[in-house]
Amino acid sequence: MIYQGNAITVVQRDDGIAMLTFDAQDESVNTLSSKMIEEFEAALAALGEAANVKGLVITSAKDAFIVGADITEFHGMFRRDEDFLVDMNTRVHGIFNTLEDLPFPSVAAINGLALGGGCEITLACDFRVMSDSAKLGLPETKLGILPGWGGCVRLPRLIGADNAIEWISGGTENRADAALKVGAVDAVVSGDALEAAALDILGRANAGELDHQARRSVKQSPLMLNAIEQMMVFETAKGYVAGKAGPHYPAPIEAIKVIQKGAGEGRERAQAIEAKAFAKLAKTDVCYHLVGLFLSDQLVKKKGKQYANQAAAVNKTAVLGAGIMGGGIAYQSAYKGTPILMKDIKEEALQLGLQEARKLLGKQLERGRLSSDQVAEALSNIRPTLSYGDFGDVDLVVEAVVENPKVKEAVLAEVEGLLDDNATLTSNTSTISIDRLAANLKRPENFCGMHFFNPVHRMPLVEVIRGEKTSDAAVAATVAYARQMGKTPVVVNDCPGFLVNRVLFPYFGGFSLLVEQGADFERVDKVMEKFGWPMGPAYLLDVVGMDTAVHAQAVMAEGFPDRMAQEAKNGGKTAIQRMYDEDRLGQKNGKGFYRYEEDKKGKPKKVSDEQAHALVEEAVDTRGEFSDDDIIARMMVPLCMEAVRCLEDGIVATPAEADMALIYGIGFPPFRGGALHYIDALGVETFVAQAETLAEELGPLYRPTERLRDMAAKGERFYPDTSESDQ
Repeated sequence: MIYQGNAITVVQRDDGIAMLTFDAQDESVNTLSSKMIEEFEAALAALGEAANVKGLVITSAKDAFIVGADITEFHGMFRRDEDFLVDMNTRVHGIFNTLEDLPFPSVAAINGLALGGGCEITLACDFRVMSDSAKLGLPETKLGILPGWGGCVRLPRLIGADNAIEWISGGTENRADAALKVGAVDAVVSGDALEAAALDILGRANAGELDHQARRSVKQSPLMLNAIEQMMVFETAKGYVAGKAGPHYPAPIEAIKVIQKGAGEGRERAQAIEAKAFAKLAKTDVCYHLVGLFLSDQLVKKKGKQYANQAAAVNKTAVLGAGIMGGGIAYQSAYKGTPILMKDIKEEALQLGLQEARKLLGKQLERGRLSSDQVAEALSNIRPTLSYGDFGDVDLVVEAVVENPKVKEAVLAEVEGLLDDNATLTSNTSTISIDRLAANLKRPENFCGMHFFNPVHRMPLVEVIRGEKTSDAAVAATVAYARQMGKTPVVVNDCPGFLVNRVLFPYFGGFSLLVEQGADFERVDKVMEKFGWPMGPAYLLDVVGMDTAVHAQAVMAEGFPDRMAQEAKNGGKTAIQRMYDEDRLGQKNGKGFYRYEEDKKGKPKKVSDEQAHALVEEAVDTRGEFSDDDIIARMMVPLCMEAVRCLEDGIVATPAEADMALIYGIGFPPFRGGALHYIDALGVETFVAQAETLAEELGPLYRPTERLRDMAAKGERFYPDTSESDQ
């Protein structure tokens, strides 16, 4: 035994090969926490002093190799000043350089995910072998930072600057075959052959067949690119990546600049450039919010897993209604491996649903994500039917018929009588009360909401809505099924609009008030898109559909009349209502706030429309002047206030779940962290003052709650401030 720690052991074999194994005790995965890094430093020091060591294999006793740094430490660590962060990274560089400079060859045996710092450890080794099911990558840019432990230095020298830029700026997890193709690893083998392959490489290195010193020299020297090649690689990449990343995500571009600045330098000087850039990014608001987002996502997934662990098996399901939504649900279930019955009363509807599933599977085939055999298998998982004949052995049913309470009540009552007593019945409703739909059911404890977002195959969120009589078993089964479908479920309690639509419609209310007071809707769209939304409110309404919006608005107005009943002063009709009355429904019929034409790919492209502007002009009551900041405040305050109310009312259990639902459900700008993170970032006191001022002019939609006022007075936040404990 060369070294024994809590998470790392180093054992020397009889043939002189040392085996360093990462195995964090009481943890399901290995992460490079500050304690793990200390142990790694001690283990390498012990290795350097050990006698007769002929080579090193670095491996993991977990299913994954190392999933990266311990992100739970980031917020506290990144509160420190830039000098501290530069020193921290410089110290880790020294540790990894010690690995790279060992007086014998080293090889990483990558048995699962090797991400972030885990990937960077493998890059410091002389050789890498990878199991065929493993993945390798540097996802740091997704957290608003860049690889800070040598990734920006070693990877470009190993696989070329162009490939490294693609890996690092995209933050991708790369499969073994892709890693082998670009030279990131030396061999790919089955998992059970991994250790033997690593030992074979060390044997060949010690025999002089493989030159590990030459490998080191390449990683420690400047990049082999002349000035013209550098300009072509880096400047071209910057333009492309800037277009994809957008203006709110600086890390991908900064990573390219780091690789470029370090290209002509040796190892230590290039690492110093990397450490400085890392520290600069770690101090940004974008990084703070993206790290918070990751932690919130982990919490949501952990809660989902806890529910799923309590659930009865969901092996066979059914969807009622075979339109675009039903077809999308059937596709997603079948694609992820859960067989599903697709029931409708019309043959043509079934064909439409199957057509939707075939179209989506065809796209997966075109992109190479599925083979023709896998497409055939997924299609065989969908069984269209006009009858309820096989519903007796179904574990869970999703009702996805029209958003009409009477129709839904009739269909739910009908199907309930044909199901096993323990089967779960759900409704894909976006607004209708679960308690109302459960009123005529014989087993309301088996019933809950399962609200998918359109398009089903793209939108990651599923709201699981618990009614007053819904049992834990029904919620658990529904959460389990959502996870099986590859979705992120968030459990919420019943109320008009549930969580996401309840929060979204005050945002539309703010938009209607702006338009009524003379704001140009196209300008509002541009301001909110610049703020970070994927589409502005007018464009979003066109995508949602004016008929859907008017229906949902009526539900919200009935549920919350004090602040959500909208009645424009000029003629009593909002711009949204006027669009609906003129049959301008949005994308579904080619005209709404914008007119829609097909682009070269056959997708709808929005075009400014004078008729829409003339129609909206009729809704104008007064003509105000609005700065960009005015528009942002008037749009964001009602949305954020409703998120606060949902938390206070117990509709959603935690700030993290509220924020993740808004990011996954309506595209809240991720780099702003969610509605409650956004309030924290502004400062609760500042936000309350802003809301109070707007409420005086615009009414209760903007008014802060007493609890929020109390939080402002006490200096409280929705998320704990980690700065004090970590300074």
